Amino acid sequence: LDGVAVDVERFSVISQEVGRPSLGADFPLVLVDPVDGSLHAKQGIPFFGLMLPVLDGPTVADTLAGYVLNLVNGEEWSAVRKQGAWRDGRPLMVQPPDDPGRVGLVALESNPRSLAAAQGLVASSSKVRILGSMALSIAHTAAGAFDAFCAPIPMRLFDMSASLLILSEAGGTATDLKGGPLGGLTGNLKTRTTWMFSPTAELPRAALTAVTSIRW
Repeated sequence: LDGVAVDVERFSVISQEVGRPSLGADFPLVLVDPVDGSLHAKQGIPFFGLMLPVLDGPTVADTLAGYVLNLVNGEEWSAVRKQGAWRDGRPLMVQPPDDPGRVGLVALESNPRSLAAAQGLVASSSKVRILGSMALSIAHTAAGAFDAFCAPIPMRLFDMSASLLILSEAGGTATDLKGGPLGGLTGNLKTRTTWMFSPTAELPRAALTAVTSIRW
């Protein structure tokens, strides 16, 4: 980053690799996860992506734009605050749930503890998927591929910032496991939270009810 010219635009960057170097201004703030699903990339499993949001303030609600790229097949997901979400350059079409009141297909964060912690949700669902890339999993949830995507133990917020905007702009819902909003949380490498994501406003209630059997 030392060679980046800042004469035209001044901004900051956060990434796990370089921390938070300032290129002339605190904001806009670009969060960079160059390989979300890095274990997949290392092991040759073809599902990992690039996560790139831009924030004009310190919190998740300040995400101005988000971009997620599937590094295997080139599929692009993007969103701009209050302007919409797109999949490969076309407006994101959300697949409606088969049963709006029931959680059928569920995705989980890949930490092994999540399976035990989400036992209530797992038992009430029809199928479970663990994909291994949070950015891509949330993007597919935004499109309605999953009825819910759950992290029942606190996970790093940084990895999902771009996808959260895609979910929001597509009409989806994001809360912690107590039903609280995530927008006020700080976008950095330290913030962690539980979450429940859904492509609709109705499904989170069913999912949160099912997950009440969690034991920490």
